[in-house]
Amino acid sequence: MSTTTLFNPDIRSALWVTLQLASITTGVLMVLATPLAWWLSQTSSRWRSVVSACVTLPLVLPPSVLGFYLLVAMGPDGPLGQLTQALGWGVLSFTFTGLVIGSVLFSLPFAVQPIEHAFAVIGQRPMEVAATLRASPWDAFFSVALPLAKPGLWTAAILSFSHTVGEFGVVLMI
Repeated sequence: MSTTTLFNPDIRSALWVTLQLASITTGVLMVLATPLAWWLSQTSSRWRSVVSACVTLPLVLPPSVLGFYLLVAMGPDGPLGQLTQALGWGVLSFTFTGLVIGSVLFSLPFAVQPIEHAFAVIGQRPMEVAATLRASPWDAFFSVALPLAKPGLWTAAILSFSHTVGEFGVVLMI
């Protein structure tokens, strides 16, 4: 690729949209995946296996198939499209917001799994120690669990960003 093609406005625009999508998707995923991964790593609920299966579903579906299902759901006749139209937001298909939703759903397992593993590796002992020092559960989570899970959080962020940059099937359909 010659350097003159990098200055092409169409290429710069595509790169900018890709970087925006990857950054926003990564931010949304970190906010959603962290509490979900904490719950999955700590719960013994009967719903754990169901939620875990739903989170990992995008790993089984081909990206273009997932994108097609999302396109149908977000379209004017789909349930999500009808909901957003009733709320006055319009349809989400063929919009940047629709791309963010599709990218978040596609990359969700790549964010949840490393964070869940990081929380599971910590074990209960550090949280028990924090509790004996009168730390509230929220304080223990933010001052003990999150710092100890930092490698898993970084892995999730890098995987989320790179999967969003490299994903074509979901983006193509939406």
